Amino acid sequence: MATQTGKAKSAAAAEHRFHNAQGAAVKTWDEAFAARQDVSPEAFATTAKLELHNGSATFALEVKYNPNTYPYVVIGGQITSGICGAPWDITGGFMGQTIRIDAKRPVDDGRCARTITIVGEFQNPPAYRGTYGFNGATSSFKHTTVYHC
Repeated sequence: MATQTGKAKSAAAAEHRFHNAQGAAVKTWDEAFAARQDVSPEAFATTAKLELHNGSATFALEVKYNPNTYPYVVIGGQITSGICGAPWDITGGFMGQTIRIDAKRPVDDGRCARTITIVGEFQNPPAYRGTYGFNGATSSFKHTTVYHC
């Protein structure tokens, strides 16, 4: 009977395999949970589609953020329409109980504002209500920014 127990343990040990976060088979637990040094921040990104409404204007936003942080750290994206000179490059911010999104125009031709900052507080159904402004201001215009799936 001791022989069978020994065989069962060795068979179970032989079946134990380790995989890293990318799904590749590795030999040890340490390899499976080791931090990858060659991964860029964009590899940890996901995208949310938001739409800012202000009564007279609607801006479409594609926000790249890190879902492994909270509040979620905004790492890029674009405001793709509804704003002078679109697309605008999203340069940073965060999303959680509050939101802040900073964006700038890629080319400054003097016809439109150079930067926009959007701020707000979370509400249900999932949206943010707050204000935005241009060239350093944050409270020039009211908005409701909703999620799109």
